[in-house]
Amino acid sequence: MQVILAGYNLDHGTISDFQTGRQGDKERLTPETIAAAYARISRDQRPVNELRALAVQEVEKARQSNRNIVFAMGHSSIAEHAVFNIDFLNVSRLLVEEIERSRLASYTEKSQRYVLLENDFVLPPEIRAAGLEAAFVGAVEEQNRLYHKLYEKLKACVFEKHGDLARDPANRSLLEGWAKEDARYIISLATQTQLGMTINARSLELMIRRLAASPLTEAQECSRRLYELAVGIAPSLVRYVEPTKYDRLAAEELREKAQSLEAESGEGDGNRTARRGEDVTLVYATPEADNRVAAALLHSAGDLSLPECLERANRMNVRDKAELIKTACRHMCSYDSVLREFEYVALQYELQVSATCFAQLKRHRMATMTCQDYHPARGVTVPPSISEAGLEDDFRAVVGRTDEVYERIKKATPAAAYVLTNAHRRRVAMKVNARELYHISRLRGDKYAQWDIRRTTEEMMALGREAMPLTLMLVCGKDNFAELHGRVFSPAPAGSR
Repeated sequence: MQVILAGYNLDHGTISDFQTGRQGDKERLTPETIAAAYARISRDQRPVNELRALAVQEVEKARQSNRNIVFAMGHSSIAEHAVFNIDFLNVSRLLVEEIERSRLASYTEKSQRYVLLENDFVLPPEIRAAGLEAAFVGAVEEQNRLYHKLYEKLKACVFEKHGDLARDPANRSLLEGWAKEDARYIISLATQTQLGMTINARSLELMIRRLAASPLTEAQECSRRLYELAVGIAPSLVRYVEPTKYDRLAAEELREKAQSLEAESGEGDGNRTARRGEDVTLVYATPEADNRVAAALLHSAGDLSLPECLERANRMNVRDKAELIKTACRHMCSYDSVLREFEYVALQYELQVSATCFAQLKRHRMATMTCQDYHPARGVTVPPSISEAGLEDDFRAVVGRTDEVYERIKKATPAAAYVLTNAHRRRVAMKVNARELYHISRLRGDKYAQWDIRRTTEEMMALGREAMPLTLMLVCGKDNFAELHGRVFSPAPAGSR
């Protein structure tokens, strides 16, 4: 594992001094001075540029100010003015999922869709300590051998199936990518990857604490390295990094309580009122959602109180409500977000998704997502191309042996998930407001989206439209937007009402 400080923000005056040779004290090379200057804006009448210049000249005073304001007074948002860029190399896919749980950061990850993978993977020390190294390595190496076999076979199938595209050498990378993206379903969550992250000091401090509380040794080591990088640059903003009892115990004790309650109650018969797709269940939708969105639009555009707007929306007929919501969407293009009023209604889904699908789903951090662990009991997602190539039996045979190794490791250590593949599935509870579903659908329901998450998104859209047909009248992939918009806003036939 490598965790490298790639950069951080500095006061422009400090940058200018170094550019012109007036370096001054290297202690000035910290984002803490910007945070300290901005903290003083609310209580100091001097111009902010003067406050920044003062903080640069008095770095230790700036740090003390940060300690008082951020920690003693509790104004933690001041730490958000310090921003770090961090490289992660030779970390597992499983660790990346832990890192990317932090919402308020930006991530760019090495894509297994576009990069042909080697055989590099992380060997968790707890698996070695449990005497299961040979079983783990054997399983991962078998997965990797099949990955390369799948890639070569799928590549040949793709080039044959899309001969018209294959005739142009410029399409070679595109066609090879289609083979890579399906071959990757057999590789493990231990596969090494790399990641670039931009994060503010407040979120970084929380990430360090959460990783330190993880049962995975790799996560704990990552926490330590992140702290060592940050504390040397911004000691006044990254301070409380030791996991609390809440960090360490709440999740595990909740898991134990849930298991005991499940054992007492036995198997349930499911939610009979939920709307179900193949792998997507709509568990809850805001009642009378179309009325609530109509009321929100009336409220922000008019002078009535919200209760009055709700009463008026409830009295409106379907045609008038549709016209009101269409007025809000009439001039939209595929790249436009719907208005913020659409955030007042929500949908909660349960999804069963592969690790490949979840890797894309988790990027939608404005949604609320909580997950169960990956587990063989959830089954695997087999790409249709693998079945078409006659390799599904090989695929399932390797998955079966992987599941056996997983069960052995699980009895000895919490690190068993490392051996599972990108095809293995988990349950995800996901709540989105209507505005966020529009965003997800534009990106993930598009014909160019990866097929697995596109399939999940299409089920989410279909169930959502049943629950709130007017609110979601334009939900679709961006490739279909122009056609759908044209149908929704086409002139009414002559004589219709």
